[in-house]
Amino acid sequence: MSKRAVLEVIALDAEDAVAAQAGGADRLELVTDMAADGLTPSRETFAAIRSSVDISLRVMLRLADGFAAGDVDELVRRARELRAEGADEFVLGFLDEAGGPDVAAVETVVDALDGCRWTFHRAIDRAADRDALRKQLADLPGLDTYLTAGSAAGVDDGLPTLLAEAARRGEQGYEPRLLIGGGLRLDHLPRLKAAGVDAFHIGGAARPDGWSAPVSAAAVAQWRTAVDD
Repeated sequence: MSKRAVLEVIALDAEDAVAAQAGGADRLELVTDMAADGLTPSRETFAAIRSSVDISLRVMLRLADGFAAGDVDELVRRARELRAEGADEFVLGFLDEAGGPDVAAVETVVDALDGCRWTFHRAIDRAADRDALRKQLADLPGLDTYLTAGSAAGVDDGLPTLLAEAARRGEQGYEPRLLIGGGLRLDHLPRLKAAGVDAFHIGGAARPDGWSAPVSAAAVAQWRTAVDD
């Protein structure tokens, strides 16, 4: 099995997915509506992307902007619908009004995933206590990744936190892989890789012409080279 670092790219449709795979992406995060920072794509969109590429797909489970769970029954319905279509990896994360993890909502949705692997997304960067959140979620089945910038403001501000968390790998709550994304730039990579970080997530960086344009295979390839260097 390859030991190379993971490069995950946001994809909105099959065109994005094909370009991202061509550029060297290992995995895609599937979302819709980036104006709301990424919501759950339709079953049809998932099916079109799944038939277009053969790399891993992690599907967002999020109904509205922000980090409140909202309608948990609808989240469960969407999760089961996507599972029936063949989705087997997901992305989710919900906070309560106090900034702690909404454990009840997360547990209910995770139960519907039936053991699938999943990422807790950047809700961790808005949490009142990151360490407490990690420990509260530590025993949930399938949680293998935290997508984080270390700060709600992005990697520039969050870098010290990311380096500190990387140093705690293997402690309770710190077993999941760190997937770094949110204002990530190429010049951040050397320090992160030196700290042992081996997974990176890009969205806008894969679209030099903005979110109204598709993923650029050349831009993804530049990141692939940098991640592997």
